[in-house]
Amino acid sequence: MNKTIASGAARAVIVISSHVARGSVGNRAAVFALETLGFPVWAVPTVILPWHPGHGRATRIVPPTEQFAALMGDLARAPWLGEVGAVLSGYLGEAGQADAVASLVRAVKAKNPAALYVCDPVMGDSGGLYVPEATAVALRDRLMPLADIATPNRYELEWMAGAKLPDLCSTVEAARAAAPPTMLVTSAPATLANGTGNILVHDGEALLAEHGIVERPPNGLGDLTAAVYLARILSGRPPAEALRTTTAAVYEILAHTAARGGDELQLETDARSLSHPAASVEVRPLAEPQMDALG
Repeated sequence: MNKTIASGAARAVIVISSHVARGSVGNRAAVFALETLGFPVWAVPTVILPWHPGHGRATRIVPPTEQFAALMGDLARAPWLGEVGAVLSGYLGEAGQADAVASLVRAVKAKNPAALYVCDPVMGDSGGLYVPEATAVALRDRLMPLADIATPNRYELEWMAGAKLPDLCSTVEAARAAAPPTMLVTSAPATLANGTGNILVHDGEALLAEHGIVERPPNGLGDLTAAVYLARILSGRPPAEALRTTTAAVYEILAHTAARGGDELQLETDARSLSHPAASVEVRPLAEPQMDALG
């Protein structure tokens, strides 16, 4: 999926995800990245929290399903809908929000058939699901089939595929079997010792970008990756280059944050890394014989 947004064409991105008062996760990460990279954003919160739940239990405000659907319906009928070139959805506050997101995606695509929909199916990590199963099912069954691009982590892809994905070969096979034509799988197996990778499956090709693991990373890396990759594609970058520069930017910001001892991604400090990352990341194709050997 390599659609370029030309000068004067739709550039706005609707971002639908969680909102925290403190921190750089969900909408806070995605909106900052997209606006820094030159894209106006319509931001829709699916849940409001004082901070990421990983920092401790706190108040959780989820808009009633009917009110959320009404707001999304207003956006679908907005006179400015033609400005929108993409929709990015992430964390859902509850399963019922999926139908409203799907309706808005269809409205955007009806207005602008070239618009992209990126689904970041935020549902879990290595410890399993951290959303109710009904929400995970809604992400898998209602939103993933609509997506042009999906950005699950390996553990989310495992849950959707119903199988463990311990190596590159199985991860690529599961990504190819998924509904979206382009799959960017984060937290993927790597060939580097103590490494982690991002795998991009697109147009029959599988590409791997990898880097060393940073211990105790803050939250928000998946949200940031989805937003930066979308910005690269909307800017006309080829998929391989979009993968390389996205991986480099996110890794560089992560490494800088860790070096400072930050408990949240410090996007405002490292904004330059979004557009001009200096980190060295190589991208290489994964041919079938390579995957068989590595798997």
